[in-house]
Parts: sequence; structure tokens; C-alpha cells
Amino acid sequence: MLFSHDTERSLACIVDLVNSAPSTGTGELLGDLDALRRLVVRHDVSDVGELTTRDLRGVQALRELVAAVFDAADDRSAAQAVNTLVSQATVMPRLTDHDGYDWHVHYFTPGASLADHLSVDCGMALAHVVASGERERLRRCEAPDCEQVLVDLSRNRSKRYCDARTCGNRLHVAAYRERQRAAVS
Repeated sequence: MLFSHDTERSLACIVDLVNSAPSTGTGELLGDLDALRRLVVRHDVSDVGELTTRDLRGVQALRELVAAVFDAADDRSAAQAVNTLVSQATVMPRLTDHDGYDWHVHYFTPGASLADHLSVDCGMALAHVVASGERERLRRCEAPDCEQVLVDLSRNRSKRYCDARTCGNRLHVAAYRERQRAAVS
């Protein structure tokens, strides 16, 4: 494990959050409260109360701030984007051991809105990545027609596509067919 359990869980949430935006070619995947609830459940986001339309709008707005870290040209730009992200919410670090997880740090203020909660959790996870010199693990899919983000947690930093079964396979098949056409010519 390269990062702590909490950081890796937050990074997975970040990928889903950014990739839910309509600009990633998928259409709006976070368009209603049911979709927001599914995101919260899928990523086991703790201490979340009743979700409202305000939460939905806040989380939708948060995506652009998170995506800026992936699109940063260098570490300094990434650090500025992370600082902007975490400055959006009140931070109150505390140790907790809820839901069967060992002691770990929560950064968000109890009772915070979901957008504030995710802003701090996601921001701190991204801060750990940047501070550890691993920013190159945050990238966009290399498929030419895909804008989705990914976090490469592979040992040798070799992950190139958001999903090997779709983008990766599609490009490998296209390359194979091109080699076959070139061999026939």
C-alpha cells in the first residue's frame, strides 16, 4: 500500500467525483440526490446527514476544484490547487475509530456540509500525494477521446487508461487492426 487506507479511499472517491462531470464525455452522472446518495454509499463517506439540493450543488461545484489538481502543469500549481480546495472549508482534525476502522484522522468539522466534508477529505488526500512527490500518479486517461481522470496506484506507475476494459482495450484492438492492415499492404 503506497498511501494510507483513508487516503486511498478518498482518492477513489475523487476519481468518481471528477469523472461524474459532464465534461468527461459521460454526461452528468451526479444529476440528482439519488446519484449523490449512491456516491456517498459507494465510498462509505461517514458522518453524512440528510442530503439536500444544496449538498448536490456544492458537490457539483467542488468537482472543478478537484480536477484542477489533475490538470496542474507542475507541483507548485498542484499545491496551489490543493490549497484552494482545502481553504473552502473549516478544518478540525481529530482521531476517530468508527465503523470497524482503526484509528485514523478525520479533517472535516462535525456537522459540515457534504461539500465541505469532501473538500477537506479530498484535499488532504491530494495533499498527501503531492507532498510525497507522487503527483504524476494523478492523470487523465491517455485514450485520445477520453477526458476521465485516474489515480495510478500501480507499483511501477504504468496505468495509462481510466478503464483497461474500455479505453485500454479499444486502443489495443485499434492498434492490432492497424498492424494487420499494414502487414497485408
